[in-house]
Amino acid sequence: FIDMLCICVTRLEGNPICSKVKDTYCSNKNKNAIQTMVIAVTVPVVLVSLIVLMCIIWKLCWKGKSDHEDYAMYEEETSLHVDIRRFTYVELKLITNDFQSIIGKGGFGIVYHGKLENGDEVAVKVLMETSIEDSTDFLPEVQTLSKVHHKNLVTLKGYCQNKKCLALIYDFMSRGNLQQLIRGGDDYSLNWEQRLHIALDAAQGLEYLHESCTPSIVHRDVKTPNILLDKNLVGIISDFGLSRAFNDAHTHISTVAAGTLGYLDPEYHATFQLTVKTDVYSFGIVLLEIITSQPPVLMEPQTFHLPNWVRHKIAMGNIHDIVDKRLLDQYDANSLQSVVDLAMNCVENAAIHRPTMTEVVSRLKELLPVVSSEKLSVSASTSSMNPMDAEIRRQFQLTISGVSNEENSFQSGYAGGMSELIHLSGR
Repeated sequence: FIDMLCICVTRLEGNPICSKVKDTYCSNKNKNAIQTMVIAVTVPVVLVSLIVLMCIIWKLCWKGKSDHEDYAMYEEETSLHVDIRRFTYVELKLITNDFQSIIGKGGFGIVYHGKLENGDEVAVKVLMETSIEDSTDFLPEVQTLSKVHHKNLVTLKGYCQNKKCLALIYDFMSRGNLQQLIRGGDDYSLNWEQRLHIALDAAQGLEYLHESCTPSIVHRDVKTPNILLDKNLVGIISDFGLSRAFNDAHTHISTVAAGTLGYLDPEYHATFQLTVKTDVYSFGIVLLEIITSQPPVLMEPQTFHLPNWVRHKIAMGNIHDIVDKRLLDQYDANSLQSVVDLAMNCVENAAIHRPTMTEVVSRLKELLPVVSSEKLSVSASTSSMNPMDAEIRRQFQLTISGVSNEENSFQSGYAGGMSELIHLSGR
């Protein structure tokens, strides 16, 4: 109709009225065409965008739902028959806030920080994408820790047994592990008494495994990263993935050597005969680390196993050269000598010459009262006189005893610094 009208108007162009009619109707035609084109383009674009958005939302929702459904499908129907809580994968996601906070990594997997419903903090050790059959460490650790209960052994709160996710849930240790603390730089350093307390804690945990458990349990991976520390710096032995138990009727069991480089018992490595003395050797390396803050294997300037490095330093003439410099000579020389002797006794090549963990505990307990009493006597003497009086009395004692100042320089440095020692153990 509009086309016919435009043709008609064109034939009447000479008439002014007809010209106005032409302009009006032809311009309306152009406007309508533009509007139609805009609508034809806009509507499909909007529809396509809505479809794409709905697909994305559906995919995200389906993925989250399918993750839960997938892991729920893989939950093991039969439990491990242990008297601790069993967590589902969905519960792990909740207590770890969807696995947000990583506090450790290793060959076993990843450790996450978590919080239970009652507010208790936990560490969740997750071995992802594995099966019960493929994990040789998971079952021994669950079975061992569900049966042992000691103040110096980590507490297993629960486990997750899923074909696609295996996990262990422990009490959270806020001070990390012993390796981090003794080799963590100058921000914080343990004093001598704190070091001896932690050594005693670890020794008591091992003594319990060897002597109080039936059958006896050998940890097989005693090392500073596996000695955790709570808020009061109490030492807690962890990571029982390599532990093995054997009856009293057997003095040893035959097994492929396992452990960590630098801590491994040479006799066990050579014979594959596992005994409780295997843990004693590893503990001796830990003691040397506590004294020196050196790693079990030193790489510079040349490769040294820590016991050999200690022997070399002592053979050079001064036992104090092996001590962690951050102690600032604030320790007793006799106590140091006794702990070094004990450590070197533990790392004897022949297991028969090593002490039992009961003997180790007894010797460490004998040393701790000596350290405490000497610290108290030094504190009392320095508080009852000013520094000048103390120095005059010391010089007088040296004179009557015939000992030179140079020979006694270590002792005077120790005595002068003890009153300034900061006590952070919380014991």
